[in-house]
Amino acid sequence: MSRKKGPRSGGPRARRNFTPGQKLELLAGYEQAVEAGEGGAFLRREGLYSSLMSEWRRARDAGLLQGKPAGETVGRPSAEQAEIARLRRELQLAQAKLARTETALTIMGKARELLEDISRSEPDGPDVFGLGKR
Repeated sequence: MSRKKGPRSGGPRARRNFTPGQKLELLAGYEQAVEAGEGGAFLRREGLYSSLMSEWRRARDAGLLQGKPAGETVGRPSAEQAEIARLRRELQLAQAKLARTETALTIMGKARELLEDISRSEPDGPDVFGLGKR
């Protein structure tokens, strides 16, 4: 009998450990792949799970991965760190919404000015179809 080659044909593999720098690199690569619509392919290629990306994202947002030397363990964020990360994300979304609103108001103001200029330059009397008098 010949043994089939498969993902576990060589027996169980040792658990992989990632340094904080590697986690940040893989997370950045995953986020780029997701933007390109290739997130699943990235995870399969690297042998990772989406739940791991979620966990690393929470750790990154809580500031647990920044400035850690290689080999230092990175734990889960405390309740306070998780709250700070949540509030930062909320603030970022609110700032983006505010910027969009300000842009829309600027455009509306310019459109109003343009319409006022057009209405001032029009001759008296309704000329709905732009035919004018000949």
